[in-house]
Amino acid sequence: MSADQKAAQEQLREIVRELEGNRYRLIGVRESLPASVAETDRLAEVEEADPATEIRTVIQCVLKDSLQPAINDLRAVSELGAREAGEEGEEKE
Repeated sequence: MSADQKAAQEQLREIVRELEGNRYRLIGVRESLPASVAETDRLAEVEEADPATEIRTVIQCVLKDSLQPAINDLRAVSELGAREAGEEGEEKE
């Protein structure tokens, strides 16, 4: 693996750590907001979502649909060379 690739992967690992930190921050924001009646009682008839529910819902969607998959994909490519080097070392033994 070239020095450029190693540097890129190290940067990706740093970005993953930052994204994980942001993930926890978003979870904290979501959890700091009280659950609405619509969230706690699915049978309650609520015409429009209140702002807290909208914020909680958007954060949950971003975490599940965007941020976590990005973290997983970036982590995987940041470990490519290490995984391949480990597999090659095992084959030589």
